[in-house]
Amino acid sequence: MASILDRFKSLINKNAQQTAQQYNNAIYNWLGDSIVWNPENDDSYITEGYRKNSTIYALINLISKAATTIPFQVYEKTNENDYKRYKAMTSGTIDASTIHKAAMLQKRALVELHDTELHKLLERPNPAQSYNSWLTELISFGKLTGNRYIYGIGPDTGANVGKYTELYVMPSQIMEIVSGGIMNPVSKYKIEYNGTFEIPATEICHIKDFNPYYDGTGSHLYGQSPLRAGLRSLTTNNEAVQTGVKYLQNQTARGLLMSDEGDLNEVQAQQLKDKFKRQFQGSNNAGDVIITPKKLSWVNFGLKASDVSLIEQYNASIKDLCNIYNVPVQLLNNTDSTSYNNMKEAKKALYQNAVIPELLKIKDELNRWLAPMYGDKLCIEFDFSVIPELQEETDKVVDQLVKAWWLTPNEKRSAMNYGADEDNETLNDYFIPANLIPTKPTEIDAPIESIDLDVSKFLTQTVEKKNPISKAETFSDYPQTASNNAKRMIEWREKYGDEVRAGTATGWRRASMLANREPMTIEMLNRIKSFFARHEGNQTIADQYKDTPWKDNGFVSWNLWGGTAMRDWTNKKLNEINE
Repeated sequence: MASILDRFKSLINKNAQQTAQQYNNAIYNWLGDSIVWNPENDDSYITEGYRKNSTIYALINLISKAATTIPFQVYEKTNENDYKRYKAMTSGTIDASTIHKAAMLQKRALVELHDTELHKLLERPNPAQSYNSWLTELISFGKLTGNRYIYGIGPDTGANVGKYTELYVMPSQIMEIVSGGIMNPVSKYKIEYNGTFEIPATEICHIKDFNPYYDGTGSHLYGQSPLRAGLRSLTTNNEAVQTGVKYLQNQTARGLLMSDEGDLNEVQAQQLKDKFKRQFQGSNNAGDVIITPKKLSWVNFGLKASDVSLIEQYNASIKDLCNIYNVPVQLLNNTDSTSYNNMKEAKKALYQNAVIPELLKIKDELNRWLAPMYGDKLCIEFDFSVIPELQEETDKVVDQLVKAWWLTPNEKRSAMNYGADEDNETLNDYFIPANLIPTKPTEIDAPIESIDLDVSKFLTQTVEKKNPISKAETFSDYPQTASNNAKRMIEWREKYGDEVRAGTATGWRRASMLANREPMTIEMLNRIKSFFARHEGNQTIADQYKDTPWKDNGFVSWNLWGGTAMRDWTNKKLNEINE
């Protein structure tokens, strides 16, 4: 019971958003047990932006729909240092080269899991939403208000205490932070909607955008909306559209035709108008010359849309709003700069500058707040390799991989998203071009000295040669320790089941051969030698698996192939064969 309580306390500490008292004293002028007011009017950003402005509506949908096409995966961290390098690599600008390098690091740092509780929770966050609709709502609120609130609900008792079974996105415009004083700036969250509802701070994951406005009252605890910076552009865009609508609705006559020789009565004016329409309007009279018996003057009191620069202002405001959301303007059907290449680069820029940074922000917060509930080593990652705009043309990738002799064929298959061929162990070997020469001092040609030899003696002597070893020859004199190591791994899998996740199909076949003392060919010995050379360092159990060695993937894989005893025997045997 103590371990469960300790685990629950550690989760609370990880989810807490409490800052140090010294920091609070420096930042806050005064903070009581009351609501921290948000100086932003988030409701107006939603009403005047998403609900009223077609440009904002299109931008939010572009980002959210693109984000929902990228799948998430749940992994277990096996190497913290490699995981840090992997995170650093995937936190910058993502392109085809980065994706390939990150895939290599990911293999060393992470092990992909399947059908975990975290999978099930994210795939169906709550009974009313799928993952796509949930993520769309989360991103949309964030892009409109600068704040994203996730409410986690779980059982208070039972085996699943401390784990969430449902996740909800809360409406940002009605969420309020409640302070617990200078010692506890964020104690809970409050909703004033149908009455008052309060939620403890530990049950809310608040993902906010950067807000530089510090006024001592805690207003910086809320994120700043992107539309706060683009408020004038949003207003200009709305007013340009509204003015254009009014212009179309309230169009009047273009002007007034007056006689300079005296007043016209109503009948004369109507006759003049009818005669003008009849004789001078229509396509048949286009370009004709009008001659009147009287001197007339024209008074203009109508303006064209171009005269008030509505179109220019509208287009300029669209570009500003696109810049705020890091979305290329070409994606909003801007035909002035649209071509095939421009559209291709624009879609790529959409993912690199808008979609991926948003998902990385969400991922980091979920790994802080949600993932530790289901395991200290678990993490959530997004698979950016599925984005077609970030993939290079196939012929370029193939050309690069052909020249990359330092990669094994299976690594090249993985880079091309074909997956490793586990049945052919040869594909895990390195194929080095024959024209590459090592530069070790011992292999540099030495000068040849002339020696006096009687060649006839050698021609008349019978030279005894050793019988060459056939490739088909087999060996079964490997150490019993190697067989025992393989048997132990097989017993672990039978005993612990799914907890033993190490080893490929080839590795388990090799363990079965060793356990049954089946003979090995020279080709098999070469594969065994290649395996141990690639996995050097896995012969020792990692510190975190000292009590559960069957969970150490590297250690299990090493012993499936017979362990250190098999490595030493194989190296010795191959040296003897090659002499």
